[in-house]
Amino acid sequence: MARNKEGLVLLLDVGPSMHGALQEVENVCSTLLRKKLVYNRSDEVGIVLFGTKETCNDLAKEIGGYKHVVVKHDIKVVEEGTKDALQNLPRGTAPGDFLDAIVVGLDMLIKRFGNTKGKHRLCLITDSQHPLRDPPEGTKEDQVDTIAEQMKKHDIKMDCIVFRESGVQHNSVMDENDQLLYHFRDRSVAKVVQVDTPTSLLGALKTRIVLPVTIFRGDLEVSSNLKIKVWVYKKTSEEKFPTLKKYSDQAPPSDKFASHEVKVDFEYKSILEPDTVVPPDQRIKGYLYGPQVVPISSAEWEAVKFKPEKGVKLLGFADRSSIPRHYFMKDVNSFVPEPGNKKATVAVSAIARAMQEMNKVAILRCVWRQGQGNVAFGVLTPNISSVNNVIPFSSIYFHLVRTSGSFSFVPSAVYHHHHNLLKNSRKRQIA
Repeated sequence: MARNKEGLVLLLDVGPSMHGALQEVENVCSTLLRKKLVYNRSDEVGIVLFGTKETCNDLAKEIGGYKHVVVKHDIKVVEEGTKDALQNLPRGTAPGDFLDAIVVGLDMLIKRFGNTKGKHRLCLITDSQHPLRDPPEGTKEDQVDTIAEQMKKHDIKMDCIVFRESGVQHNSVMDENDQLLYHFRDRSVAKVVQVDTPTSLLGALKTRIVLPVTIFRGDLEVSSNLKIKVWVYKKTSEEKFPTLKKYSDQAPPSDKFASHEVKVDFEYKSILEPDTVVPPDQRIKGYLYGPQVVPISSAEWEAVKFKPEKGVKLLGFADRSSIPRHYFMKDVNSFVPEPGNKKATVAVSAIARAMQEMNKVAILRCVWRQGQGNVAFGVLTPNISSVNNVIPFSSIYFHLVRTSGSFSFVPSAVYHHHHNLLKNSRKRQIA
């Protein structure tokens, strides 16, 4: 399975207590599948319902048990039929057992993908208000541990969305079920989100998992004498529509193997010899300069091409009010200290806190990789952690901005304030 493809199984509670929310569940899941049809047509999706009157799943047929769990749609490449399977979900009459549903969904993913590497995910939507059946051996916590071990073994993650409208009174059953879901989270195989409105439900369901990837690892050069080891991650990225391909309808309708692809080939011919095709090694680009055409070879272009050195340099500081919001033109990146580097952690924390206290932003010149053809200029804004650690953790957000306009740089004030904070942080560490 390719790295950017995902195998997803939706586990939907259709028991009596979920009837009032099923329409919203249908809408949210249909929206998810519509996005996959546009952006991720190779993703594979399966649908499992629990809390149904009927029972229809492989485990029930093979070993028994797992009642009131129905495989509505097997894991297949997402298509219109997948979206249709979410229309008019049945209103179940039995209490839903989400552990049974998780085991059935896990079994589907393992049988479909085995040990194939890729993104495999379960998505559970339930109110977890009904008591779960007792396992034949051990406790429910032991059962959760067993399931979590299998999920880790096959690198399967789970998103748990607990939907309870405001005003619902908690009871011992709900508390026990919540603890079981949190036990999955503590085993690092699941994320648990509780929502109480349909709008929150829409935001809780992830379209797909995006793995964090660094775009830069190196020094943040504050001055010639101060360089901080940092990693830079993308925080937000523009989602673009997939490019449209040309489609040919010239193939006969009866040809089932027609690809309908349109292939374009270019041939270059000499004016002096219009019947002779000029091969690539005899062609060179020419550019108009007045009435003349000046030939420039690729080697000459390479010699004069702008080749900035990889690195991130601090140009100065400016008042936060001097950078309007509409200057932020593109993606947002997050600067964090190099993991495990305590000196870098203290330095990033000190400079971020100095910027926060003085209401300043930093102006950076960034070349993310060697050979990059352009230079990015942007603004660093501090993001102070609310957790009071021994070594205070901070990150800094980087916003690309327009290059026009002017800024009032005050490098010395923040630089000295940063050094004072850095000294104080070191004193606290020593103490």
